[in-house]
Amino acid sequence: MTDETDSSKKSGNDDPFDLGSILNSIQKHLDDAGLDVDLGGDSGVWSWPKNSKRVKVVCVSPGLKDSVEEMGKSPRDQVVMVRVDSETSDELDAWVETDAVKSRSEAAALFIREGLSVRSDELERLRGALRDVEEARERLREQAHQVFGGEPEPATEPGE
Repeated sequence: MTDETDSSKKSGNDDPFDLGSILNSIQKHLDDAGLDVDLGGDSGVWSWPKNSKRVKVVCVSPGLKDSVEEMGKSPRDQVVMVRVDSETSDELDAWVETDAVKSRSEAAALFIREGLSVRSDELERLRGALRDVEEARERLREQAHQVFGGEPEPATEPGE
């Protein structure tokens, strides 16, 4: 009989993830950053449920001042029309009423920027998959050119 010291065995959890260690590491990074956040006491009792969805932990700056300043450094010259529900519209209006932003448009631009920043790693993975698709399309065009002859159609950028 072997002496199992694996933390997942100690807790009775046969999942390979040691969520307690992950949470302790996150707590340490938060503490090192000077952020007073309690992740719920004894993280050793946390477990990672089988068949659970991925969990993403994101640390967001407590203030938006840096984001507002960064947004002001470049012109907002692209128009994006978006429909939102009345609750979201009310929330945007509330931000305008606080004088934190000048308009609904600025509030929406700020939160779009923040959301894209939070999800940047997922977007980069999707961009990688899109590059793979574009390369496959280019190979298809080249093969079609070989089969049918003539000049292949020039590749277009996504969204054109």
